[in-house]
Amino acid sequence: MESLFTKIDEEFICENCGKKVKKLGYSCRNHCNYCLHSKHVDINPGDRQETCHGILEPIGIELSNKKGYVIVFRCKKCGQIRKNKAAEDDNMDLIIKLSAKQY
Repeated sequence: MESLFTKIDEEFICENCGKKVKKLGYSCRNHCNYCLHSKHVDINPGDRQETCHGILEPIGIELSNKKGYVIVFRCKKCGQIRKNKAAEDDNMDLIIKLSAKQY
């Protein structure tokens, strides 16, 4: 079975907080480690095929036995829900705050 995951690990400027986000180094960087926001650019991880390009706002956290913390996002433009694994250098204070919220 062919993988739907395309590894793209690149620096970017967060459109929500304006901070420079460095490469992750061990996998794909897909959200800001400072404010946890992302951009709606992928249909499948790393493919850059989504045309929405809205801001993905973190709205909650799920805990996965396999992946650990998973951030749940809602696109501010189209309303679609997306999920991404938390990174090792993510803002843990924000993850804890999100884990207390019900989305």
